Amino acid sequence: MATKKSSFDVRRFIDDFRGLDPNDPGVWPTGPRIAIFIALLVGTVAAAWYFDWRDQAELLERRQTEEVQLRADWANKKRQAVNLEAFKRQLEETDRQFGALLRQLPNKAEMDQLLADINQAGLGRGLLFELFRPGGENVKDFYAEMPIDISIVGSYHDLGEFVADVARMPRIVTLGNISIDRLGEERLRFRARAVTYRYLDEEELARQRQAQQAKRRR
Repeated sequence: MATKKSSFDVRRFIDDFRGLDPNDPGVWPTGPRIAIFIALLVGTVAAAWYFDWRDQAELLERRQTEEVQLRADWANKKRQAVNLEAFKRQLEETDRQFGALLRQLPNKAEMDQLLADINQAGLGRGLLFELFRPGGENVKDFYAEMPIDISIVGSYHDLGEFVADVARMPRIVTLGNISIDRLGEERLRFRARAVTYRYLDEEELARQRQAQQAKRRR
C-alpha cells in the first residue's frame, strides 16, 4: 500500500497571514499562531539575555576566575604553612649572614681609622702616594658610600701586594676605575677609585626616615 507524503505548502502558509484580525487571534489559522508564538518566545529569551542573563553570565565568569585564584592562593598558603619551620630557619640564617656583613661596615667613628689603614697598606709596601683624596659620602638606605681617588707609584709586585692587602681588610673596600701606566722599567702608576662603606647610626637613620615620610606626604 503506497503512503502519501505530506508536504509544506508555502503559498498557503503565506496566505494564512492575510486578513488576520489582531483583535481576535483565537480565530487565526494554525500557521500564524505558531509563528507568532515562536517569535514571542525568541523575543522573550533575547530580552531576558540582554537585560538579565548576560550580566549573570559575566558575573558567573568573574566568580569562576576568582575561584581559580583563591584556590591557587590557598594552595600557596598551605605550602607555606607546611614549610613554615624551614622558612623560619632560612630567615634566621639570612639575618645572621646580614648581621655578619653589617659588622664589616665601620661606623662613623671608625671611618678615619679605615682610611688610615688603606694609606698604611700602601706605605707599608714602599709605594708612593701621589693622590689620596676622599670624596663626599653617598647615603643609601642603611649605609653610606665614601669614594677615595688614589694614585700610587711603585713596582708591579708591590702594587699587586697592596691590592691583596686591601682585599684582606676586615672592612669592605672595593677598587674600581683602575688604570695602570708604565713610568719606567720597574715603576708603574696605579690609579683607582676605592669605595669604603659604613653603616648609618641611629640618629642618621631617624633623619632619613623623617625625610622619606616628608617626601611621601609631598
